[in-house]
Amino acid sequence: MRAYVVGGAVRDALLGLPGADRDWVVVGATPDEMLAQGFRPVGKDFPVFLHPKTQEEYALARTERKTAPGYHGFVFHASPDVSLEEDLKRRDLTINAMARDEDGTLIDPCGGQRDLAARVLRHVSPAFAEDPVRILRIARFAARFPDFTVADETLALMREMVEAGEVDHLVAERVWQEISRGLLATAPSRMFALLHDCGALARLAPALNHAWEAERRLIGRRLDHAGQLGLDARFALLAAALDSVASLEALCIDLRVPTDPRELAELLWCEQQVFEKTATLDAATLIALFDRCDAWRRPRRFADLLACAAHLVPKVQLGRIAAALERARAVDAGAVAKQCQEKSEIPRRVREARIAAVAKDLD
Repeated sequence: MRAYVVGGAVRDALLGLPGADRDWVVVGATPDEMLAQGFRPVGKDFPVFLHPKTQEEYALARTERKTAPGYHGFVFHASPDVSLEEDLKRRDLTINAMARDEDGTLIDPCGGQRDLAARVLRHVSPAFAEDPVRILRIARFAARFPDFTVADETLALMREMVEAGEVDHLVAERVWQEISRGLLATAPSRMFALLHDCGALARLAPALNHAWEAERRLIGRRLDHAGQLGLDARFALLAAALDSVASLEALCIDLRVPTDPRELAELLWCEQQVFEKTATLDAATLIALFDRCDAWRRPRRFADLLACAAHLVPKVQLGRIAAALERARAVDAGAVAKQCQEKSEIPRRVREARIAAVAKDLD
């Protein structure tokens, strides 16, 4: 029984990048032998175990056979007679199909080190076409490694997969999982460019595909200059290029976008024209903006909204809005409420007090 570090940890070490979580492949062992050594089973589809001390994942070497469309349509075979090379050759990209022995020796049967040096994303074998998730993964890698190119034969294979209908079997939640990781990468535009070029974007998110074809450079520039923005804000910037709220809703349904990024995207799309006029907004309009965005109870989300606006609208005066919100939040709503004889008066009186506070120092 031998264990090897495989995949991303080996790749990133060769690239000189900070250490990724280590995944291990075990050759020559059975599930019972792993359990006897204290490993805890966690795999559902095939034998994967957690190390009793490090909690790192150890998977038994395995091969796989395609039995049905989509990424669930596989039968896995894991046994002591499966070799490390057989396990590596079932992986997606050559740069992910390398391993290191316990003594540090590199095992590279698919030319991963060569492709790392050439900065090429290349599929390992024709078996790449059996799993449509690999289209999403390679698009995400293109976003993470902007100086890498996709091999011509790999792009051709991706197009064949789309034409064969493989991506139509992807589960929306898995699509969002990969898209969200790519949005947080160095150059998210490369992910969408590759998905568009192979035809997958039109199948997975038609509304976004339409926007990409119309505003490719604008969308790409926004995303690639997103700086320190988080996932919710980056998705909102992406969605801001859609042509209607209906398109935004369709995109969120197609990708099963979670609540937080969806709500921020909806706010940004609906308030774009308001942000374009920040230099001239009066106190009442600003308070109405804060009300619509629930800035009182969701200050962090509103801060994200302002950060998005800074990337979306040239010369937006965010300082003016932030200062106005600070003055409005300083109003003691409880004290105002005590002065009201009827409960029905409270919302109006609080709003009036906030407008007065903002107007007092509004430049």
